[in-house]
Amino acid sequence: MSTAISTEPPRDLAKEMFGPIAGNRWVQLISGIIAMILISNYQYAFTLFSPGMKQTFAGVPYHKIAAVFSAFILFETWPMPVAGYFVDKFGIRKLMTIGAIFIALGWVLGGTVARSPFDLYIYYGVIAGTGAGIIYISSVANAVKWFPDRRGLAVGLTAAGFGGGAALTVIPIASTIHSMGWAKAMAVWGLAQGIIALGAAMILRHPPSGWAPAGWDQSVKQVRKNVAQSKVNLTWTQTLARPEFYFLYTMFFFACAGGLIATANLSQIAKSFHVSDARILGLALVPLAVTLTSLCNAGSRILWGSVSDRLGRENTMFLTFGIEAILVYLVTKIGGHPIAFVVLFSLVFLFWGEVFSLFSATTGDVFGPKYASANYGMVYTSKGLASVFAGFGAAALAAYLGGSFAVPFYVSAVLCGIAALFSLFILKPLVRSRIAREASAAAPVTAFATKAQKKVEKEVEKEVEKDLAHVS
Repeated sequence: MSTAISTEPPRDLAKEMFGPIAGNRWVQLISGIIAMILISNYQYAFTLFSPGMKQTFAGVPYHKIAAVFSAFILFETWPMPVAGYFVDKFGIRKLMTIGAIFIALGWVLGGTVARSPFDLYIYYGVIAGTGAGIIYISSVANAVKWFPDRRGLAVGLTAAGFGGGAALTVIPIASTIHSMGWAKAMAVWGLAQGIIALGAAMILRHPPSGWAPAGWDQSVKQVRKNVAQSKVNLTWTQTLARPEFYFLYTMFFFACAGGLIATANLSQIAKSFHVSDARILGLALVPLAVTLTSLCNAGSRILWGSVSDRLGRENTMFLTFGIEAILVYLVTKIGGHPIAFVVLFSLVFLFWGEVFSLFSATTGDVFGPKYASANYGMVYTSKGLASVFAGFGAAALAAYLGGSFAVPFYVSAVLCGIAALFSLFILKPLVRSRIAREASAAAPVTAFATKAQKKVEKEVEKEVEKDLAHVS
């Protein structure tokens, strides 16, 4: 009797269900990155539109124009938990379609029918902000679900699309604004971005239940010891009952304030530092600075997301947030120096953008990947609170202080330093102790299951030996 050894490759449930394209996790990742690149302009190109808005709405104080940015961030972040819940419940494609329609409508209406800053609060803030939030949470959570083995890298690449996508389009958008005005440019870009986002929505899927990457076994420790991953999937209500959620939430606010101040007010900051009219290598300073900071922002998310897979999330937070606190403080010392302005703000974003990869990866690690859309959506609302301080609050405080942004940057430097300390001395022991307790509680059950499995395997081996003996 001869026995045949099966050489068939392991089944891929995703490709069987979705086909070779949509069932390929790298295609899923790239599609999410494309969607994130599209919505990056809604946040990072705002500083290009704001001077034109200020001219159109003559007599309106700048801090009310800056409030358009705050409205966008609020509605990009605060509806996220609800959007994340619906993404987990009804599927990513339906919600992505809604998001694509909303981002197109927001900019098209903002560029065609807006007649006051209040109109822009609705069109740019509420409608486009909600659409961008849906696309953001869908894309990030999808990366968390498809890449349990490389979570830091995958969410880093996805978040890099949002952080660095504007680098591809800042100069073209600035050129379009120069040739046709801010309003028409907003409408044209809004329509184009919405159409492409709709195409990405047709591809995105969550992995099927029970799917895992080839060679990945969740029952075996296959992540580095520096990265703690829970095997328990917590719902949003269970997540809200955990103290580590509130530390993550607070740290997110503290760590992202400085970068958001620069994102919302870079044109005005350059003016307050007396460098707004400078040119470097023949290029206008603000578009050049936005382009370079966007590239550094993107690189930060990939670099530190990947590093966190090796060094650990909390250790990476301590390192990057600590350096960021120093850089944000140094921003207040560069008035009148165009090259220092561009270089230092580029470094600020190189050590800032990682917040959007580290916190999403940490959320998946600590609370499990199954409900990552809703759980990270709740954490991400902290960015909305930070935007109130960074957009409207920082601009209003600067106006009160005669145009100086020094005090907002001093405050954000202190907050970032506190976040660094929290990550290492509070969050890390809190998370590790909880996951250790879970592992300890699961050990007897796992041991029993393993013993039962071995018993069955031995019985099967005995039966096979009897059959072979009978045949012989």
